[in-house]
Amino acid sequence: MNILLWHVHGSWTTSFVHGKHRYLVPATPDRGPYGLGRARTYTWPNSAAEVSPEQLRDTDVDVVVLQRPEELELAQRWLGRRPGRDVPAIYVEHNTPKDGDVPHSRHPMADRDDLLVAHVTAFNELFWDTGATRTTVVDHGIVPPAVEYTGELDRLAVVINEPVRRWRVTGTDLLPRFAEIAPLDVFGLKVAGLADHLGLPADRLTSHDDVPQHRMHAELARRRAYLHLCRWTSLGLSLIEAMSIGMPVVALASTEAVMAVPPEAGALDTRVEELLEAAGRFVAEPQQARLAGQAARTAARERYGLARFLADWDRLLEEEVCG
Repeated sequence: MNILLWHVHGSWTTSFVHGKHRYLVPATPDRGPYGLGRARTYTWPNSAAEVSPEQLRDTDVDVVVLQRPEELELAQRWLGRRPGRDVPAIYVEHNTPKDGDVPHSRHPMADRDDLLVAHVTAFNELFWDTGATRTTVVDHGIVPPAVEYTGELDRLAVVINEPVRRWRVTGTDLLPRFAEIAPLDVFGLKVAGLADHLGLPADRLTSHDDVPQHRMHAELARRRAYLHLCRWTSLGLSLIEAMSIGMPVVALASTEAVMAVPPEAGALDTRVEELLEAAGRFVAEPQQARLAGQAARTAARERYGLARFLADWDRLLEEEVCG
C-alpha cells in the first residue's frame, strides 16, 4: 500500500516504516512540523519516501494515517480528497488526555463514522472518550537496539524530551532526589542546561541533547539503570528500548508502565522513597542490576517485538482499506 503519514514521533514512525509498504512522508522547504520529511537521527528504510505537498495531488494514496487533528484539513487540501470519505483514514492517538478534564476527556475525533482511532496503549483507549467512533489498540513495537547492556558506569540514565516545559508531567521535579543517589545522564530534546535549571552541580547531572538514536542506545547500555519518572504519559518508547537493551528499570507505577514493566525487571512503585532505595541498590549491586535487566529484556522483546507490531498493523490496514 501507499501510506501517507506525517513524521511526528520519531521512534514510533521508525518502527512503522519498517513494514512492507511504501510510506509517503511530507517534506516542506522549511522542514517545519508539517513537513519534517525523513528522520535525521533515526535509521529509516528507503521505502519511506519524501513527497512535497504539490506532488500529493497526483499521487496514489491507499490510506492516510493521521496523528494530529489539523492533519485532516491538511490532507484534504494537499490530496484534493477527503480522508475517511474519498480515501480511508486511521487516526493514531499517541497521547494521554491533557485537557484537564480527565476522566471525561472527549477525543477530537469523537463521534465520527468516517475513520478509526488506533490507540498505542490500552490505557489511552480507557481514558479517552471517543463516543461512537470505532477504536482499537495496537501496542507499541520497536526496532531492537543493536547494543547489549554492560552497566559499567554507576550512573542512572533518563530519556526526556523538553523536561523544563513538561516538568511534572515528565517527573523532572524528581530528578534532584535521584541525583543524590548517583550521577544522572539525561538524553533527549531540549535537555541542554537542565542541571542549572534544577540547581544541580554539573557533576550530578549531564545533559545529552538530541543524540542520534544509535549513539544514545550505546550510551544507555553503559549506565547502571534506567529511570522512568513520567507521571502522565502514554508509554515512552525509550523505556521499552532501554528494557530491550537489558537495563533494569526504576519507574513510577503510572499509566501503561504498570503493564510494560514486570516486577522482576526492576522497581515499579508510586512511592518515590521506594524507587530511591531501588536505584541505590542497583548502583551498589551490579549483579542484581544485571539480573533485573535480563528480565526486562525478555519482557520487552516478547511483548513489544517489531514483527508482532508490523503484523498487527498489516491486519488493521487490510481491514480498513480492503474491507
